[in-house]
Amino acid sequence: MKKIKFFQPLSMLALMPLAFLVGCAPQEEVINLWTQEGTSEGAYEFVVSLAEAYMANNSEVTIEVLNKETEALREDFQNASLAGEAPELLWTVNDHAGPFVLAGIIQPVDGLVDLSRYVESVMLDGQTWGIPISSGNHLMLLYNRDLISNPPQDTDELLRIGSNLSSDGNYAIVWNQVEPFWLVPWLGGFNGRVFAADGVTPTLNTPEMINSLNFLYELKVAGITPEETDYAGADTLFKEGRSAMIINGDWSLGDYIDTLGDKLGIAPLPRVSQTGSFPAPYTSGKYFMIPVDVDGSTLDVVVSFIEFVTSYENQILLVQQLARLPALLEVLQDPVVVNDTILSGSSQQVATGTPMPSVIEMRCNWDAMKPEMNAVLAGTKTAEEAAAAMQDAAENCIATL
Repeated sequence: MKKIKFFQPLSMLALMPLAFLVGCAPQEEVINLWTQEGTSEGAYEFVVSLAEAYMANNSEVTIEVLNKETEALREDFQNASLAGEAPELLWTVNDHAGPFVLAGIIQPVDGLVDLSRYVESVMLDGQTWGIPISSGNHLMLLYNRDLISNPPQDTDELLRIGSNLSSDGNYAIVWNQVEPFWLVPWLGGFNGRVFAADGVTPTLNTPEMINSLNFLYELKVAGITPEETDYAGADTLFKEGRSAMIINGDWSLGDYIDTLGDKLGIAPLPRVSQTGSFPAPYTSGKYFMIPVDVDGSTLDVVVSFIEFVTSYENQILLVQQLARLPALLEVLQDPVVVNDTILSGSSQQVATGTPMPSVIEMRCNWDAMKPEMNAVLAGTKTAEEAAAAMQDAAENCIATL
């Protein structure tokens, strides 16, 4: 699949003056759009191009796009909202919805657009809090066809073939060993979950978590993955051909297509041999979220821009430019997705995934899991000690919410 280097976002909406669409006289509107899309995969540039295309046909509107790292966006938006200086629109991830809803700083979007046209959105307390932009945002197995022709089907095979692919600074597989987002798929593969059936009670001190931590530690001890590596380190090893496989997200596909071309392969994460279950990466996507105080003509402009971005034509461009799965159901059935080996492979991984929890308690789970996972991989704690500490930390955090 080839990336489009130069493109012009399209939509019939953009060809009509905004005043015609909203039924009012033109007036100047400034929309500050905060996004956590970065520059490494060209996503930020894509957002900017959409804003520029919209402004070209709506001269009374100015859209100022500001990039913020994911956690910085969460913190800065909360602080800006308290100070009465919030932006007019957010382009962000679904797990921001929990803290934003709890703080009362975003508004529900039911009735603003036809949500039936989109993939499932962020639901809390019976209301919808985000308008989907893309779907997926999930981890999967990516591999270099020059180094491995057939990726492992299960974890036993991964361990078995790993030693043949790992020597002299080369590895069978790499992944971000710092963030627990890379832990939860294996927890699902070992038939575990981070919450009980009520969706808010942590279940981290379990045999399933212990088995997941031990498996990741086994990969390191076996020497088929580096002693330690963060996101950037794993990414570099894979791009340089020093790792046959990487566990990374759909957001990285466009960059890897550029780097590896036809050598890039995609497959579901290998089945856990011990349980017979597939790993269950979290799935979500990117969403527009609207601050609570946006109303009147400003809200009209925001909704018009959202409909422009998620039009059929611009959703096709999102697929072609960023190699992401679209949010518009109609585009998911388009040949641009169905006939593309990379995107169809991404869709297969989504099928084994599980929706990422949007509740505020999930933040406590993330914060509890990260240091303990790192301690296990560093060899300073056993998996049993780490799982118990995770549970205590998560429970103590939730008690303060």
